[in-house]
Amino acid sequence: MVLWSGRFSKEIDKHVNDFNSSISFDNRMYAQDIKGSIAHATMLAKQGILSEADKDAIVAGLAGIQKDIEDHKLEFDPNAEDIHMFIEAELTDRIGDAGKRLHTARSRNDQVALDMKLYFHDEIGQILPLCRELVEVLLEKAAANTETVMPGYTHLQRGQPITFGHHLMAYVQMFLRDIERLKDCDKRILDTMPLGCGAAFGTTYPIDRKMTADLLGFTGISLNSIDGVSDRDYALEMASALSIFMMHLSRFSEEVILWCSWEFKFMELDDAFSTGSSIMPQKKNPDITELIRGKTGRVYGDLMTLLTMMKGLPLAYNKDMQEDKEALFDAVDTVKMCVSTFIPMLKSAKVLGDHMRKAAAKGFINATDLADYLVKKGLPFRDAHMVSGQLVAYCIEKDTVLEALTLAEMKEHCDLFEEDVYHAISLDTCVKERRSAGGPAPEEVKKQIACSKEILSALL
Repeated sequence: MVLWSGRFSKEIDKHVNDFNSSISFDNRMYAQDIKGSIAHATMLAKQGILSEADKDAIVAGLAGIQKDIEDHKLEFDPNAEDIHMFIEAELTDRIGDAGKRLHTARSRNDQVALDMKLYFHDEIGQILPLCRELVEVLLEKAAANTETVMPGYTHLQRGQPITFGHHLMAYVQMFLRDIERLKDCDKRILDTMPLGCGAAFGTTYPIDRKMTADLLGFTGISLNSIDGVSDRDYALEMASALSIFMMHLSRFSEEVILWCSWEFKFMELDDAFSTGSSIMPQKKNPDITELIRGKTGRVYGDLMTLLTMMKGLPLAYNKDMQEDKEALFDAVDTVKMCVSTFIPMLKSAKVLGDHMRKAAAKGFINATDLADYLVKKGLPFRDAHMVSGQLVAYCIEKDTVLEALTLAEMKEHCDLFEEDVYHAISLDTCVKERRSAGGPAPEEVKKQIACSKEILSALL
């Protein structure tokens, strides 16, 4: 018989029970449910609502249940409606009437809100170290490639020469922002403790919500009991932060896919992080990055599930909100799985610097530097841009490159050219002269690395 059966004259239909039940997925919150219940019982005893003897029996009983679950001596009852009712029923079986008193001054509505906040606080605590490790690998790779020249792209067209280290540092900035977003989300999770809101309308018992919040590590309590049980902003915010993180990881994955192709050949993945073909023996496929690219859409779907679920709900709690868990559980699991696989793949990948430099030597990516050379000689930029464009067109017609033109050929288009133009448009000069803050010059990339290390240490 279910715990709320007093109002009803018959047992719930089995199909309804199966449809209504969440034990199959919310059982992962057992530790948080027990933690919240121990704090609640401790507060009730302090307030004189529960006897010390009952409190001690409850705390010991809950600790025993947790140990038995973790030792695989206690299995979750598939017929239980949810993790809360499973633990309460098990506790009552073990300690008798004291177990029935645990639910005094609370509802499953505020209980589940608490469990979720505690659970996702713990999950952020697991995701952040993975993010840190990812950034550290990127910083290590960037430091090793501050002078590895490659083309910089816009519109997937070669634009100007940069270094691979500079390119990687762009992703470092993205992932540092992701870390900051997750930490900010975690701060708001712990800002408001919902237990004590009851079903949505508080309680007549003289509870001390601040004491419960302190016991559980929250900095404050929800200031409105209706909002306390119906708020899922933290879930939406976390799903959003994870979606943005996956977007960044997917963009990086897309570039790895391109770099590993024969058309680029900028990178080669270790055999342990590649797959082959069942019919084409020569293939070496970057399946990990392709899966991450696909799973990003899955995490977006989890966010859309939560947004759509919440958009039409009247206050306060509605059963629709049971759907919040599977979506966010899935987003968390997917992110952890993707980044845990991506890190060793990236760490073991081989950077093919020679191929990057050969690509940088093509595509006239020093055309802007040629124009800048003329500007420094006194020509207005728009006129210099025109001359450089004309010389590119001339090179295409002659099937050559800018640095292979004779000085006489250049002077036919502008008499400001001198011998020093060849130094000005060499790839190494083009990169090293881009010393503006945040630019690709090796000395600037080293500054970016040092600054990013400081930011990372301050964040984590």
